[in-house]
Amino acid sequence: MQFNVRASSESRAWIGFDATLCDASGGIAEVSHSPSYIINMHVGTPVTATCCCDGPVHRRLQTPGDMDLVPAGYRAIWEAHEPTTLLIIHISPLSVRSTAESMGINPDTVTLTPQLQLRDPMLQHVGWALKEEVETGEPNDRIFAESLGSALTVQLLRGYAKPSMLRRGLTRRQWHAISDFINDNLALNLSLSELAAVVGLGTSTFKVLFKQSVGVPVHQYVIRRRVEFATILLSSGRVQLNDVALKAGFVDQSHMTRCFRRVLGMTPATIARECR
Repeated sequence: MQFNVRASSESRAWIGFDATLCDASGGIAEVSHSPSYIINMHVGTPVTATCCCDGPVHRRLQTPGDMDLVPAGYRAIWEAHEPTTLLIIHISPLSVRSTAESMGINPDTVTLTPQLQLRDPMLQHVGWALKEEVETGEPNDRIFAESLGSALTVQLLRGYAKPSMLRRGLTRRQWHAISDFINDNLALNLSLSELAAVVGLGTSTFKVLFKQSVGVPVHQYVIRRRVEFATILLSSGRVQLNDVALKAGFVDQSHMTRCFRRVLGMTPATIARECR
């Protein structure tokens, strides 16, 4: 599916969410473990379409105002059989958490689940207002736009938040999202809050659920993944130990050596010699 952007909030500096109005060709589009909550609102002429998000394929006639909610960490696939026009809204997990707290809801005890073809008059009202704001609103008027974003998030939490199963560890979607993120960013100085945000959780809840799922704390898991990645680099041929350390996310060669001894019981230099 190809997208042609008509209008966007990209330069408007909205906090906590953004919106894009675009024309989409027929075809297939996929979202894989998005770090944000996504709302797709159909704003064009009716089209036949299918969507799958954590469940069976949903076939429908998509009419103006219809919405799909894909929560952070979920994977979704759409197929539209004709060209269509969409308003695509991204809401940050931090904004969802702060809005829940302002409503007196503990964000660690509820979760938003996928919703396909929502026909909620209040959500539609806000969505149409956001479309108009993206198209014709004053570029410097952030207050009105952000009030619309807040109203959208409030209605999602009020109408569609479900009790969260916190005692069972991370969900399958959350685990895929966080493991992919860690693997793709091993070289970076990852923070606990950054990792928790990937799956839309608070840091304390994320630590508990991660250990329930994996059996070790987050920092130990990241160290193990760095050791495994560094071992692959070392086995690829003649490499500089300090370069390997930096590529795998260690502070320096000494830090890498300490972690190798703790995890593997041998040094990186020993592995490098054995692979020559």
